[in-house]
Amino acid sequence: MELTQLKYFQAMAKCHHFTQAAEEMAVSQSALSRSIQKLEQELGVTLFERHGRMSELTEAGQKFLFHVDRVIRELALAEQEIELDNGGAGVVHLSFLHSLGDTFLPLILRQFHERYPHIDVKLNQQNSSMLSEQLTSGETDICLCSTMNEPDTAWMYLWSEEMFLVVPEDHPLAQKSRVNLREIEDEPFVALKPEYTLRQQVNQFLDLAESHPQIVFEGDEVHTLVSFVAAHLGVSILPHVPCTEHLGVVFVPISFPLCKRAVGIAWNTSRPLSPAAMTFQQFTIHHFVHDGEIPLTQSQDGGKAAR
Repeated sequence: MELTQLKYFQAMAKCHHFTQAAEEMAVSQSALSRSIQKLEQELGVTLFERHGRMSELTEAGQKFLFHVDRVIRELALAEQEIELDNGGAGVVHLSFLHSLGDTFLPLILRQFHERYPHIDVKLNQQNSSMLSEQLTSGETDICLCSTMNEPDTAWMYLWSEEMFLVVPEDHPLAQKSRVNLREIEDEPFVALKPEYTLRQQVNQFLDLAESHPQIVFEGDEVHTLVSFVAAHLGVSILPHVPCTEHLGVVFVPISFPLCKRAVGIAWNTSRPLSPAAMTFQQFTIHHFVHDGEIPLTQSQDGGKAAR
């Protein structure tokens, strides 16, 4: 069995017509017909029901096509991987949460570009609901996000971010070493809009503490929230945002409840990653994981998650 035979078979299965398939493969119709007959003889089954120059796959042909498609796809991916390893170009579409743009992402992108200068990373910043939609639709290859439990989606834990109470530097709580979220009861509060996963997690923290600050603003950017805290419009709960202390804010650790969020990498398991996307995926995972594999477990809805 030769690769050329498999490609001829794949073309015939797609076209259902000997003449069209022969034209697509740039061979004579007789050569195509002989190749498929030889393949059927080797397999010992009939792959096509012939009706003149037209043909339909038999049940055996349909089963064989599934494997042939996978073999040819894997070979194409292998060729692309070899090309990447030898300095070839590639593109990966990466989407990420708004709040990650100031912390992890710039560091990993710099290191990735140093290692793979010929791979172009197309960036897209979105909220968590849009990240899920883009991953499902194929608009993006990889997402950096909080836990994602969608069908046909794998999510692997990378690291945890501590959340802080952000207050103006002259706020009474600014001098404390740690605070309980009950201490911001009735305080004016600035937060991300409800569709953001980070906002949903903040709501859970406040519920656990039975704390009810007064929401005075809902925004899209963590930098905006920090600026509004500095302007004494309210307090907030955020991961540490680098280089913002000069604005006159203090990030105070929280004693209760435990305020952390998991951040991980997600991809769609229903379609194969391109070599460029797989390279970024493995590079990112290896950046955080040094002590063996983190297992992926199948969730009940068909998605996967690593805890």
